[in-house]
Amino acid sequence: MSSSVAEFRARRGVPFLGPAEAREGWVRRRVGLAWALLVLNVLTFYAKTWSGLPLAVPIPSIVGQAITQGALPAALLVALTVNRRIILRPNVFLCLLSLLVIEAVMTSMRAEFLFGAVYRATRLAEFVAALWLLSPWWGRRDLLLVRCYLASISVVLGSVLLGLLVAPGRALAMGRLAGTLWPTPPTQIAHFAAVTIGLVLVLWLCGLVRGRVALLVVSVAGAILLLTHTRTALIAMMAGILVAGLSLFMAKARVRKLFAAAGVVVSIGAITLSSVLATWLGRGESGQELTNLTGRTVVWHAIVTTPRNWFEVIFGFGLSNYSFNGLPIDSNWLAAYFDQGLFGVAVCATALLFLLVTAYLRPPGVQRALALFLVTYCLVASFTETGLSDASTYLLELTLAASLLVPSVADRRPG
Repeated sequence: MSSSVAEFRARRGVPFLGPAEAREGWVRRRVGLAWALLVLNVLTFYAKTWSGLPLAVPIPSIVGQAITQGALPAALLVALTVNRRIILRPNVFLCLLSLLVIEAVMTSMRAEFLFGAVYRATRLAEFVAALWLLSPWWGRRDLLLVRCYLASISVVLGSVLLGLLVAPGRALAMGRLAGTLWPTPPTQIAHFAAVTIGLVLVLWLCGLVRGRVALLVVSVAGAILLLTHTRTALIAMMAGILVAGLSLFMAKARVRKLFAAAGVVVSIGAITLSSVLATWLGRGESGQELTNLTGRTVVWHAIVTTPRNWFEVIFGFGLSNYSFNGLPIDSNWLAAYFDQGLFGVAVCATALLFLLVTAYLRPPGVQRALALFLVTYCLVASFTETGLSDASTYLLELTLAASLLVPSVADRRPG
């Protein structure tokens, strides 16, 4: 029977896959599905678009929230099916995240809003557990997790572009590109676009992506980034590309040529397009708004001056929804201090320092360059964005960086 099937597939031009190849394909699909579900979980859902207008395709709030919140236990279940024997790869980074989970559970018992804090602590615990279950696939030379992440965020960017075509008035209602099929805010769209540009560009510099494909992706994602008018993502992306490129500068002639060309383009652009750049960066904001970082410094000052006892100074008030009196905190370090105290700030700083030191000790190569881009991006963005201390895209990207920095080993197939 098997020989007849093989002959039939051969006549059709379909290669016959042995048991090992078939299982490998099954594992890759399951790992990709689990990673995509984790990305879906961190896509916050609101019944309206960022501008307050209704979605182009109406989605009831309860349905949208059920999709995002249900994606996490689904990811955990998929990870368990692919890692049935619960084989975990020891690593320092996930141990640090586990410390955040323990502290979050402990602090949530004392939180003012008990149910919300306990729910968010449980979500963080599930999130980290799913990352632990996927740890056996760290260090793969085929960059499986990187490709899974790129595929996932490309779907999000594709939905944004489709929404722009379907309802351009809603997508650009307030002068910044936002999602209309799914309520994705401009900052998150810019984040995904910037990370896509950086990862694809590094892969191209290392010869793993064709030039035409890289040019197409960078052009489309770059246009999306510019339409969002998000300064943090642009600056973080440029810093990440610079650091990643410098790590490859001596090893890759393509990097040296790119840096030379970029220097010429930047010099010409600074001379001829300075007014256009200043207008884009200013976003029509007044001098006072630029000085106080669009109101961020007011919230930050209020957080720092909030009365605390010694326990709240060390361990915080419990996980929140990144808001203070209804206002967004927009700083990972202040959010970590408010939610998890000095302990949370120290763990976040230790995790970033550990990744940077580990990257420094790794030999030059694509894994090191990708990891440096991700860590640099998250570090720069952390000053005006939140997410390093809770389940978020930033935590996923730092985990991705950690997975690239472990030594390459033979693929383990827990089963």
